[in-house]
This record gives sequence, C-alpha cells and structure tokens, in this order.
Amino acid sequence: MRIDPAGPEAAEAMAAIHAQAFDRAWGPSEIAQMLASPGVLGFLCHQEGPAGLLILRLAAGEAEILTIGVAPGARRRGLGRELMITAVGAARGLGAEAVFLEVDDGNAAASGRYGALGFGAVGLRRGYYNRGAAGRSDARVMRLDLTPLTR
Repeated sequence: MRIDPAGPEAAEAMAAIHAQAFDRAWGPSEIAQMLASPGVLGFLCHQEGPAGLLILRLAAGEAEILTIGVAPGARRRGLGRELMITAVGAARGLGAEAVFLEVDDGNAAASGRYGALGFGAVGLRRGYYNRGAAGRSDARVMRLDLTPLTR
C-alpha cells in the first residue's frame, strides 16, 4: 500500500474510485476543480492500482474531510484508516487544531471506525444527504481535537 499526495492530475483516478464508493459520485471535473482550490489536499491510495481517496480542506485552523472512499475490492484492508491517519497528520502539520467530518447517521460501522480514531459526535445535520427515491438522511458531525493537552 502506498499513499501519495494527489492534485488535479489525479482527478480521473479519484473519480473512478468515488463512483465505486458512492451512489452520488463526483465527476473528474468536480474533483479537479476542488483539488485546485486553495487549502484543499488530496490523497490517493494505491494497492495494485488506485484503490482509495481522501480530500481534505483546511481553513482558519480547522480541517474538514470532504470525502473518503475505498474501492469495494480493496475494502477491509486498512486503506481507509491509513488515509485518515495520513490526512490527520497533514492537517496537524499545517496547523489545524481540529478535524471535522460528516457521516451518514445510519452508518454505524463508519461512525465506529471514526470513533476508534478519536473522533467524537458533536452535532447532527438533518436531511443532509439526498438519497434520491429513498429520501434524505441525517449526517452525524464528528470532530477530532488536534490540540495538545495542557497541564
């Protein structure tokens, strides 16, 4: 497994993974535009080819995981965890004091994985995700504090 920084040139590969991981996928042009924006970092995980992606935005001392996804054939191998560890390390290195993300409130497995990394629930966004014919679902807002403890 290898995780590399990813810029707009990686948009095609990242969009292909995103399409496998999500019902409402972002296209290559959306991803390229996002990765070209100030304060946005991309990471592409390789395991016998592109297998996972993460996009992070930094602003005003905070970071937000905009998306993370792993191709179905590469799941349950720790790629998502390694992407998160890499992104959190990058955010910390760039001065972020906290990292936020949203996760579908009904996705207990993902919430549990984020909790194991130290994220805690801090809010709920009602009707955040559009599930098409299935309606809308809530997003659980989670936060990871990056500030060192003081004594």
